[in-house]
Amino acid sequence: MLKKLEEILQKYHKLSDEMADPAVIALPEKWTQCAKEHAEIAETAEKYLEYKRVEKEMDDAFAAAETEEDREMRDLLNDEGYACKEKLAKIREELRIMLLPKDKNDDRNVIIEIRGGAGGEEASLFAAELYSMYCRFAESMRWKTELVDANETELGGMKEVVFSVSGKGVYSKLKYESGVHRVQRVPETESQGRVHTSTVTVAVLPEAEDVEVEINDKDLKIDTYRSGGAGGQHINKTESCIRITHLPTGIVVTCQDERSQIKNREKAMKVLKSRLYDYYNTKYQSDYAENRKNQIGSGDRSERIRTYNFPQNRVTDHRIGLTLYSLDTFMMGDIGGMLESLAIADREAQLSGTSDEV
Repeated sequence: MLKKLEEILQKYHKLSDEMADPAVIALPEKWTQCAKEHAEIAETAEKYLEYKRVEKEMDDAFAAAETEEDREMRDLLNDEGYACKEKLAKIREELRIMLLPKDKNDDRNVIIEIRGGAGGEEASLFAAELYSMYCRFAESMRWKTELVDANETELGGMKEVVFSVSGKGVYSKLKYESGVHRVQRVPETESQGRVHTSTVTVAVLPEAEDVEVEINDKDLKIDTYRSGGAGGQHINKTESCIRITHLPTGIVVTCQDERSQIKNREKAMKVLKSRLYDYYNTKYQSDYAENRKNQIGSGDRSERIRTYNFPQNRVTDHRIGLTLYSLDTFMMGDIGGMLESLAIADREAQLSGTSDEV
């Protein structure tokens, strides 16, 4: 850890010198790149400088106490040394957290796909409620949501819904939502009052940049059609709906939210790029994911991650064993506390595999 911090500090000083060099200032692109790299490590470098300063103050205080003849002054110096020692422990923990590998996708926008699983109409109804829950949470975070595609049922449920969420740090907050969400409650159609169990799958995909995913036109099969579903006044009377099939992977994307075929195609391509990014990213990192299974699970979408028990007003996340008896407000979008607990558990799991020696 000390070696890594020294390397970061050296780089920090080097970049600071380059940014002040007239020759670099005269080259805007190079200066901007230096400034970007400098900003990325500045917090860690400055925290390490603080660590070194406090460490010196501690050593000086204890050294002075050893030679001090006045007892009262010696006690004051020792107290100062121990206060510095406590502060060092806190800074050390902060540095360990700063050195944890950063998820390159944390600042990205996301595509969320929600699909009803076991449970028929009840699963579709809950899928619609989860969609509403995420939209409310996004609104509280001042994020923007945009519907891409929805397959609605006659009773107001959603067999499938795909939408985008954009804003600051979206993926860092929502990435833990991928998996199977289980709901336990008495359906409105249940005359006997029995509790039924249904499931819904959620996939949170980081939105891919154009430069990261190359798609050849020859690999695409594009079909147009009229919308189906429950109908209504906005049902398409023209073939504006789009279905894109990526032939090499078999991934299929549909979009029927807009009345314009061009807009539907743009949305569908955005989703396809995100799915392909996720597909290839998962493929390359499968070995790493297998080796790093931790408290919050593997993130596999086949994994049951959470249970929503309506009769008990209870929501339980099985990855960290956290139960909240506030399901009513949770479904209204108050999910920030749960997401923060998952992020903390993930960080602690990573810290458990690192050395705390500085």
